[in-house]
Amino acid sequence: MGAILVLALVVISACAPAPAAPAATAVPAATAVPAAQPIIIGVPTALGTIEGSDSLNSVKMAVEEINSKGGVNVGGTKRPFQVESIDTREAEAGIPVNDALQAVEKLILEKKLNAIVVGAFRSEVLPASMDLVSKYKIPYLTTIGMSPVLQQNVTNDYSKYKYFFRLGLNSTYLVMYLTETLGFMGKEFGYKKAYIIDQDVAWAKGTGGGVETWFKNNGWTVLGHDSYPVGASEFATSLTKAKDGKADVIVPIFDMPQAGVLIKQARAMQVPSLLMGFVSPVAPGTAWKTFDGEVEGMVNFIFEIGPLPMKAVPASVAYNDNFAKKYGEEARAKMSGHGPGPSYDSVYVLAKAIEKAGTLDGDKLVEALEQVEMDGVIGHIKFGKDHQVVYGLDPKTTAVGAAFQWVKPGVRVPVFPAIAAEAKIQVPAVPK
Repeated sequence: MGAILVLALVVISACAPAPAAPAATAVPAATAVPAAQPIIIGVPTALGTIEGSDSLNSVKMAVEEINSKGGVNVGGTKRPFQVESIDTREAEAGIPVNDALQAVEKLILEKKLNAIVVGAFRSEVLPASMDLVSKYKIPYLTTIGMSPVLQQNVTNDYSKYKYFFRLGLNSTYLVMYLTETLGFMGKEFGYKKAYIIDQDVAWAKGTGGGVETWFKNNGWTVLGHDSYPVGASEFATSLTKAKDGKADVIVPIFDMPQAGVLIKQARAMQVPSLLMGFVSPVAPGTAWKTFDGEVEGMVNFIFEIGPLPMKAVPASVAYNDNFAKKYGEEARAKMSGHGPGPSYDSVYVLAKAIEKAGTLDGDKLVEALEQVEMDGVIGHIKFGKDHQVVYGLDPKTTAVGAAFQWVKPGVRVPVFPAIAAEAKIQVPAVPK
């Protein structure tokens, strides 16, 4: 008892034919030293995305840190965490929701999970996952899927859905952050005309719709609002309309890798509008090099701080340092802007709840999770009654998302929220 079981990671083939779930193969533990029975954490998510893979790596890092200190105290016995993962492939075009659910259930049943972290990538998969996982009565701490349906389900049918918590940003909070920033730019620069370009998936369309409503309620002119399917790589039509309409701001909202083409096309077309929103491939610290500096001036969001080291949140700086030590500086620089921070914190939140409950019983863990309050790499962590971590503008009292602006010579400078900003937003010249 008390010896440490070295983390065993399940490597899942992403090529399993539909509709069968991917097959799992475990990597043998590095030692044969007897150990206490591990606490099994499952990570079923879209591992082919940077959000999914970086989140899994963050979970692994947190688990190794906790295990190196003896593990988790469960009713007086120290027990190590063990991570098991599976690729749900839900971010791939054409993959049915049911295929992702089969992967989740396979992991639950084969690996006897005590809890799930990270979870659904697509907002379309999250509600169905809730119906599936609720049967097994294990805590589910999601960090990527953004649909407000999680909160609605917890509120409307608590007894069934009480096992679900979200540490990541939801689309409602993202709209809040975007509109706070747009409101500042309206006052600072006199901006009043905007064009919205989003991805044809639930979270992005919901966010775009919320931003459009805010624009119309605050005296802005919305020149257009276009949605593009997953995999699209041609945005010239929308950019032309934005340029011809003299849009002050273009608001892109995308998580697909191809969305980086939008930035390159905007620069090639000499579109003078300020780009402000979320484009997944523009978030990592390597994007300046990837796009040959064409990201200059764009204001991009990091949904949850952690991947963006901020002086106002020292834990985020330490997190980046430790990630670089474990996975290399290149991996740290490429880290996604959504998922890794709350995924890392979710392991510590779960550990705190387990120690408080003194058991792995799902109902007892729910009670303990509801009482967790702690500081993490995403700021101050506390769940609301709807099991959503509260996000705001001050990392001392809430979890925080942030916006940065790309500036020469290839630096991400935090510009929002004001309490954590290290510079003011600058109106860039269009690169020649």
